[in-house]
Amino acid sequence: MDEAEFLDRVAARAGISRGQAEALARATLRTLAERVSGGEVRDLAGELPPGVGRWLMSERQPPRRFGPDEFAQRVGRRAGIPADRVEERVRAVFLTLDEAISGRRFRQIVARLPKEFWLLAPPVAG
Repeated sequence: MDEAEFLDRVAARAGISRGQAEALARATLRTLAERVSGGEVRDLAGELPPGVGRWLMSERQPPRRFGPDEFAQRVGRRAGIPADRVEERVRAVFLTLDEAISGRRFRQIVARLPKEFWLLAPPVAG
């Protein structure tokens, strides 16, 4: 999957334009990178199209602990998404991430997060 296909899938799932999908994906990945360890971020970024993976690697800092509500708020602020639409749109990015990478890497990352995050990205068996 290349960057264009990734963004097209996010846009289709979220029911938004490709430009909005890029802002959404960038905000979601930057926020995910703030929440998980650097090794997991590097591994995930290495499996994504270069343009998409770069969003994970920008402004790397030690991971911070925050819950799914704060995650959604950060994404919403960054992407300019109304609060009542953030969760469904983040889910569109997460589902596309799961398709874009090999094996179970994304599901492994989600499984390490507190169970409250599963509302945004349920770990899929398989």
